Amino acid sequence: MTITIDLEKDKPPLGDLVEQMLVGVEIVLTKGERPVAKLVAIPPRTPRQFGSARGLIEVDEAFDEPLEDFRDWMI
Repeated sequence: MTITIDLEKDKPPLGDLVEQMLVGVEIVLTKGERPVAKLVAIPPRTPRQFGSARGLIEVDEAFDEPLEDFRDWMI
């Protein structure tokens, strides 16, 4: 659901707008006929799960070997 509020005519309290956003209402602020901002609630973060990428990444055995382009710079 979307609510449009004209800033030149309406001045609703910020607390009321936040309460509406928390229940899923999207609020579009306009100045005259032109939209100038959109207020939406920030979705809650899901907790990270340790080890969720295990087995998805492989590291080549030669990963730690010096690069050929830098052999002259190495002591």
